[in-house]
Amino acid sequence: MQRSAEGTTIIAVCGKGGVGKTSISAATVRTLLERGGSTVLAIDADPAAGLAAALGIDVSVTLNDVRERFIARLEEGAREDRAALLPLLDYDVWSAVAERDGLAFLAIGRPESDGCYCQVNDILKDIIGGIAGNFDFVVIDGEAGIEQVNRRVMEMVTHLVLVSDASSRGLNVARSIRDVANRTVKYRHAGLVLNRIVDEDEVRRLSLPTGLSFIGWVPEDGAIRSADIRGTSVLALTGSPALSAVRDVLGRLLEGGASTVAEPPRETATA
Repeated sequence: MQRSAEGTTIIAVCGKGGVGKTSISAATVRTLLERGGSTVLAIDADPAAGLAAALGIDVSVTLNDVRERFIARLEEGAREDRAALLPLLDYDVWSAVAERDGLAFLAIGRPESDGCYCQVNDILKDIIGGIAGNFDFVVIDGEAGIEQVNRRVMEMVTHLVLVSDASSRGLNVARSIRDVANRTVKYRHAGLVLNRIVDEDEVRRLSLPTGLSFIGWVPEDGAIRSADIRGTSVLALTGSPALSAVRDVLGRLLEGGASTVAEPPRETATA
């Protein structure tokens, strides 16, 4: 994804599947909306499409739907030249953007089908970049793992949030994403957020990846879990400790600062 305007802050939330990155993404969107006066675009880049449900948005058209229709048009031998087709594709992408309560939303959809249409994919990235430039903030809920980073889908994000729970597997995936991002993503700031944590003592006992700023932890929150079970939007939650923690974490992320919690032990570097 490309950033078309210097004033747009693009926050990508990544991590192993099951660590709660969608909840963190939704809470981040809510926090930005609460600031007032800011325009926010949420992009659900996870094929599971969990962010739409977390924000209470019904998705009728995804970016992949637009892509497949456009490719079908090309394969059917559409006579329009490139200059005529591009505005149509741009219109279709904008039509896939849903709006609700001051929030704009775009779902990427399921993984691409077989076949190489690299030029179409590049055009779509440019169009998404152009759309992003119309907003103050863009929040991307990335798919599990490092696939999108490897494909450079998010190569121009400004802030990279790596989410993990207390498991060694989650922390290892966060470290792997960080390593790939250091080679492929032109981010300004990156930080680790620990999610579903019991208490501060649990944070202190963890051995965190070296070279990655720890920007805070989010507690296990029954309100978030209940919202997931009931299908309630995170935007409607009240009195949630997790939301309060995300507000603090986001503030530190945007300011480029570290957590006020004493740093947990770091992993031992090997020669």
